[in-house]
Amino acid sequence: MVEHAEHAERPAYPVGLRLAGRRVVVIGGGQVAQRRLPALIAAGADITLVSPSATPSVEAMAEAGEIAWTRRRYQDGDLDGAWYVLVATPDPAANSAASAEAEHTRTWCVRSDDAEAATAWTPATGRSEGVTVAVLTGKDPRRSAAVRDAIVEGLRDGSLASPHHRTRAPFVALVGGGPGDPDLITVRGRRLLAEADVVIADRLGPRDLLDELPPHVEVIDAAKIPYGRFMAQEAINNALVEHAKAGRSVVRLKGGDPFVFGRGMEEAQALAEAGIACTVVPGISSSISVPGAAGIPVTHRGVAHEFTVVSGHVAPDDPRSLVDWASLAKLRGTLVILMGVDKIGAIAEALVSHGKAPDTPMALIQEGTTASQRRVDATLATVAERVRSEDVRPPAVIVIGDVVALGTTQK
Repeated sequence: MVEHAEHAERPAYPVGLRLAGRRVVVIGGGQVAQRRLPALIAAGADITLVSPSATPSVEAMAEAGEIAWTRRRYQDGDLDGAWYVLVATPDPAANSAASAEAEHTRTWCVRSDDAEAATAWTPATGRSEGVTVAVLTGKDPRRSAAVRDAIVEGLRDGSLASPHHRTRAPFVALVGGGPGDPDLITVRGRRLLAEADVVIADRLGPRDLLDELPPHVEVIDAAKIPYGRFMAQEAINNALVEHAKAGRSVVRLKGGDPFVFGRGMEEAQALAEAGIACTVVPGISSSISVPGAAGIPVTHRGVAHEFTVVSGHVAPDDPRSLVDWASLAKLRGTLVILMGVDKIGAIAEALVSHGKAPDTPMALIQEGTTASQRRVDATLATVAERVRSEDVRPPAVIVIGDVVALGTTQK
């Protein structure tokens, strides 16, 4: 706990309360209670709420059986047997009376209306990987929250070292890195990257994050593994197994989400066959995030009530294709195509031949969410020529449907 004493004549004594199974009373069911109750519930406290009314969220906690609700105003004796009390009503007289009872029963009491009259203060708290951070700055709660946020963010993204006293077991994680912007990887994915010994990275992953890795981390560029597509995947699988069996912590850093055209299940299966457990960390799929970054909603009220994501790496007339293009042409919602730049002419022809209107709007977003992002608009009838004239290159996400006309360019 961080304590800044300059705001109080006497600094508060920091302590962590173990409230599991112990009676806690909350007086008042408003916004303060709504913010504080989840942490008390998570601590396993036996909570009684005393209040004639409550916010919808607090009421839902009572309906779910997470708290007991006494639906009336505070009365003397409500704190009998309590270990801890939170007083947070809009009635100063009731707050003072409850605070006085807490003082009489020697129950630690937090007051939302008068910190000086309280016998306990609630610190700004945050949690990351089993570490609880609690910050007190006396009468400056905004500063407490800012310091808390900085520490927790550092722990989560690995920029603030938090060594374990016990040796952490090696791990293997399939991490979705998101669409390309390094800020769009999940907090958990970034933390695991910071703890890895080996990173096997896709070229479409957030490459800027690799520069942040410590010098001892071995980075394997999956895009440069030779022998063709099938053999490349087999080599990646073998590398995952080899490094895991050597006792190293391994992160397979993939673009987007591991299970959205990312062959993540093939890697998970290869690890399972070798008797190696792995963690899957979902990522933000480019199928949704890239259109959003270009100002295109994949759904919109009154325009599109569904969206379908399709791989375009196999042409519609290819016998290997598993896509029912005839059915897709009949859908009224949005169609999002990944890995389809070089096949988009044939895809557009197939959709039109099966009944899709040639003037259906579409957009191609190249290098979405990165500094090189650009958007090229077309229709099914013009897209083949637009791709050639504008020299659109992979990676690009293709959006087809009326939502394209709604889009506005985002910065």
